[in-house]
Amino acid sequence: MKLPHHPSTTIFSFIFIFLLPSSISSQTCQRSCGKLPLKFPFGSDLGCGDPRFHQHVSCSQGNLLLTMHTGSYPVTNIDYINKVMYISDPSMSTCSCTQPSKGFGLDWDSPFSFQDDNIFALLDCSTSSSPIFQSSTLYTDKNNNSKVSLCDNQGTSICSFLYSCRAISTINLPISTCCVYTPVDLGPAFEMDLQKLHCSSYSGFYSFNERQSDPNSWKYGIALKYKFSVNNEYPSSCANCEMSNGICGYFSGGAYNSFLCNCPNGINTTNDCYFGANYNYGSRLSSWQIGTWLFYCLACLLISVW
Repeated sequence: MKLPHHPSTTIFSFIFIFLLPSSISSQTCQRSCGKLPLKFPFGSDLGCGDPRFHQHVSCSQGNLLLTMHTGSYPVTNIDYINKVMYISDPSMSTCSCTQPSKGFGLDWDSPFSFQDDNIFALLDCSTSSSPIFQSSTLYTDKNNNSKVSLCDNQGTSICSFLYSCRAISTINLPISTCCVYTPVDLGPAFEMDLQKLHCSSYSGFYSFNERQSDPNSWKYGIALKYKFSVNNEYPSSCANCEMSNGICGYFSGGAYNSFLCNCPNGINTTNDCYFGANYNYGSRLSSWQIGTWLFYCLACLLISVW
């Protein structure tokens, strides 16, 4: 016997199909990349961390890499308290290795700038054609409000220590071709272009490691400051997410910078992971999903009564 068809049944069926909660699936953001812990604003993959940083910092086969227009550089450490990232440049000369390099530069739109502790020493520069040795040569800083000399006359001792390294001394480079680069905060509008400066290589370090006269002990690499935003304030939504054991991320397929909290079970929410113990086949439901299911149950009850 065929039951009579009621228009209300069609309406409620449509509502059910339209509002049926789909699973909010998401890949699980990792808390580390190799041996380095990952915290906001850095993330392991697309949708993790801050989208402004994802295009420059990525995790590849257990290695965290910083990518700029001048190349890709391994990240050696991250100081989350002081907001400083430390990288190494494979083309950089150190006390144990001297090799040619094109230099290093930051993308103009990157959220990074140079830490003041950086010291750059340009090596094997042409004393006749390199502009750094011209006393009249000045450069304009990134804010176009001051000019300073490119070469630090007080850096002679640093050059002396570097040129005492076996890797440099064996190729008989004269110390007169070394120059300590004064403007450590090159900024996103300026970069160290060794070809334009007529230098074949450079050495960079961010600490003497309390042994200034021993270049073998210096901490070679580049220290970069990073900022969350203009005010450099830690996002409160991210702090709440992390307190609930979540990982801060963003919705890569939607509006730019739309915040998401990635929870341990792989579910994304728009706030935090404190949304009850309701499960759907092992996955927690968000508040809007619970409301939708309640609406559906009410609709079913009305249909049965009808």
